[in-house]
Amino acid sequence: MLRYVTTNPGKVREAERYLPDGSVERLDFDYTEIQADGLGPIAARGAREAYRHADAPVLVDDAGLFVEGLDGFPGPYSSYVEDTLGIERVHEIAADLDDRRAAFRCVLGYCDGEGFAASPDPVDRGDRDAAAAAGPDGEGDGGSDGTDAEPLPVKLFEGYVPGRIVAPRGDGGFGYDPIFEHDGETFAEMDTDRKNAVSHRGRALAKFAEWYADR
Repeated sequence: MLRYVTTNPGKVREAERYLPDGSVERLDFDYTEIQADGLGPIAARGAREAYRHADAPVLVDDAGLFVEGLDGFPGPYSSYVEDTLGIERVHEIAADLDDRRAAFRCVLGYCDGEGFAASPDPVDRGDRDAAAAAGPDGEGDGGSDGTDAEPLPVKLFEGYVPGRIVAPRGDGGFGYDPIFEHDGETFAEMDTDRKNAVSHRGRALAKFAEWYADR
């Protein structure tokens, strides 16, 4: 059984669209979210910590909104920025930019305590065991009790959806959905099926499911 580490049941329902029936369940575990400039190290660190907690295969995701004209801000800090500045303020900042292109990105981290065959295909993102297992400083993260431990390999899968920042529209979704427009609609204007079909998390899950089918 695969454990999807999240407090949001909706993420598990989305994962069930891509994985075999009964193969995934939600795990509510508050892993440490490190500070990093990219999503990959955060998801990898969380996946290793969650695996040590669950002693079972786990899937962790980290996602963010990356605004081109703001050098990728808020990126990995999207949740904090939403809580402190709010999405309306992010829109106001972006409204003065010449380039309001943006992207939602999601990185899934998978860990089951075993190694992975190296391969250069896009699903694998070219990661090797040692590189995927390394923490943000290139070293293992150690055990959950702070002692040294053998680094655990983590497989990473990325999803990406392009768009642009607009004035808030729509009553659905959550987070930055009202100010993120893709293909003429904000995420908050899309129904659940439409949003899931194009979402960054869905695209990452599709890549993961393709690989996981042979795991």
